[in-house]
Amino acid sequence: MRTIINIAFSLFLLFPLISCNSDGKENTEGDNLTGKYAHPDLKPGRYNVAFLIMDGTFNTEFTAPYDIFQHTVFRDSIKAMNVFTVANTLDPVTTFEGVRILPDFDYTKDSLPKIDILVVPSAEHHLDTDLQDSTMINFVRNTAEKAQWVTSHCDGAFVLAQAGLLDSVTSTTFPSDIETYKARFPDLEVVSDVLFVHDGKFITSAGGAKSFEAALYLCEVLYGPEIARDLAGGLVIDWNLETVPHLRVE
Repeated sequence: MRTIINIAFSLFLLFPLISCNSDGKENTEGDNLTGKYAHPDLKPGRYNVAFLIMDGTFNTEFTAPYDIFQHTVFRDSIKAMNVFTVANTLDPVTTFEGVRILPDFDYTKDSLPKIDILVVPSAEHHLDTDLQDSTMINFVRNTAEKAQWVTSHCDGAFVLAQAGLLDSVTSTTFPSDIETYKARFPDLEVVSDVLFVHDGKFITSAGGAKSFEAALYLCEVLYGPEIARDLAGGLVIDWNLETVPHLRVE
């Protein structure tokens, strides 16, 4: 009898570990919408800005425009931005530099909110294996067709080009990858002596730390120079569009 009681008591102690997660909430199979997997609270009346991330995403091309766009919520009298990440998973993705990020939406499974601005940061394999990911390329193509703006940073331009989005658009990419870009997409109109190019609804940038400039430029287009300078000042960035090498295709 004592043996039976001991077994029952052991099961009683073990039961909470089986039935609850680390937050003390009951586990439900397939529940990816609570706790660490909760979708962000997107405020109405704002631009929805989606950042495409994956393993190997470079920190700066992701965080520079993210910082600029997220800071719009602290400025009055403008249509601010909801910023969020999309990936092909809700599990953590690891950047090239080793930062682990929890995506907000899985574009292969979730019903995504309307995306007004699509941002494609550079990733480690944007020149090779990522371009063979038909699911990702189709997501970018379909999202870009409906978005108001599409921006790429560094080798993110390779993804846009692979999706056929830049066929009639002047673009640029990371300076040392310009020749590779031209060789892979020989029919594209490519410029190499600017930090970013604005053609239609597409903004492609050289990337790196200059991703800040491309993001500030879009804010100047949307909100005017005063707001852009204010956003830049909040991040201790000197911003004067007239001094920034760029191309706007009219």
